[in-house]
Amino acid sequence: MLSVDVLTRAVTEAASQVAAATPTEPAGLLPAREQMALSLGWHIILACFGVAFPAIIFVMHLRGIRRDDKVALGLAQRWAKVSAVLFAIGAVSGTVLSFEMGLLWPGLMGKYGDVLGLPFAFEGLAFFLEAIFLGIYLYGWGRMPAKRHVMMIFPMAVTGVVGAYCVLAVNAWMNVPTGFTLVDGEVTDVHPWKVLFNQHAFLQFAHMWVGAYMLTGFTIAGVYAVGMLRGRRDAHHRLGFLVPFVFASIAAVTQPFVGHILGFGLDERQPSKLAAFELAETSESPSPLRLGGILVDGEVKGSIDIPYLGSLIAMNSFDKPVPSLDQIPAEDQPPVNMAHLAFQTMVGIGTLLAAGVVWFWFQRRRGRDLLQKRWFLRAAAAAGPLAVIALEAGWIATEVGRQPWIVYGIMRTPDAVGDYTASLWWLLGASTVVYTGMTVGAVVVLRSMARRWRAGDVDLPSPYAPEVPR
Repeated sequence: MLSVDVLTRAVTEAASQVAAATPTEPAGLLPAREQMALSLGWHIILACFGVAFPAIIFVMHLRGIRRDDKVALGLAQRWAKVSAVLFAIGAVSGTVLSFEMGLLWPGLMGKYGDVLGLPFAFEGLAFFLEAIFLGIYLYGWGRMPAKRHVMMIFPMAVTGVVGAYCVLAVNAWMNVPTGFTLVDGEVTDVHPWKVLFNQHAFLQFAHMWVGAYMLTGFTIAGVYAVGMLRGRRDAHHRLGFLVPFVFASIAAVTQPFVGHILGFGLDERQPSKLAAFELAETSESPSPLRLGGILVDGEVKGSIDIPYLGSLIAMNSFDKPVPSLDQIPAEDQPPVNMAHLAFQTMVGIGTLLAAGVVWFWFQRRRGRDLLQKRWFLRAAAAAGPLAVIALEAGWIATEVGRQPWIVYGIMRTPDAVGDYTASLWWLLGASTVVYTGMTVGAVVVLRSMARRWRAGDVDLPSPYAPEVPR
């Protein structure tokens, strides 16, 4: 365990580093970072539902048609309403993020806007198409042939995936820049298609795509787990739990392998990030796997070291050393403790969730129904928030681990920020109020919908729905 003295020294050291760096950093850097973290951290949860929810709805709707299952059809219709609410809120936060890229980081967009324009353009187009088909599906109940109606989910699902991929392609480019040439500081020979279709973008998107199914599946299943804890153990709640839980289970078991593949070559692409993740202060052969711990005065404190596993997991070798921090100039190192703890939080929760679903399906195969066990329902209800924490921790790890670069090896983050100090602090305050209001509004609306459904309302009215001919 870490002592209070060690933790105090770590906090003091971090504060002194920040204070030492402040005079050389633009005054607008801190509020810009805080604003981007708030907006991205809030929007990414809704983006996960946009990626994964349509596929889950499609499976439920298809089950209802093929089996003439009224419960499944009812769930699909209700989930479509929930999806519309989340999409509307996500549209607001997504629009804010689009403006923030230019407002907060004019140095980046001013110089590399031509390089990044194509992915952002396709993301906007995908967003509008997704909205169109969501509307067709939402208002198509009872107005279209059943088989044609269910197929309207396909374009909605595809456009959601395409939009997310385009955004991930930009982030992948920031980690592994490509598609241009710098001549005397000027961007020339631009190939935006290379940005959109570089190999790292596919791998990073795969990691995020699987994570989206984990977050969405566990969250939806958790809602029905809470209902069952309150005594609602009917077919509606069991089916509402099992279908998204199947998606989440497949994603949870797949994610460790996808993440491991994504990490291939990180020692060459971003050695400083890997060194921070593994908390490797010096070169060791073989390198241990460090669980927990923090770096204080250049020494690792409070970690549990497992010999050999660091080299095996990070380097796919029994003795190859992990890149160490003492080989990297201090000015090129990321905030080590934050990156390390965020990475281990992501991996730890992901491993826990994967083990949990394996245990559930193993017990189910043996004939044990864990849905009758209150301890399991409590664990299932907690899985959703845990998946959210894991996803947020993963983004903190990848973004903080890339620092001090906004475009790795080419442009430092302070060089990209605008000098609007006072305005940015006001913007951060206003955004906090807006996001808080949207969160409260979403909870109120969704809880109201749930209460009306439980009270027996079969179909809640959709805003601006066309009149049904009588």
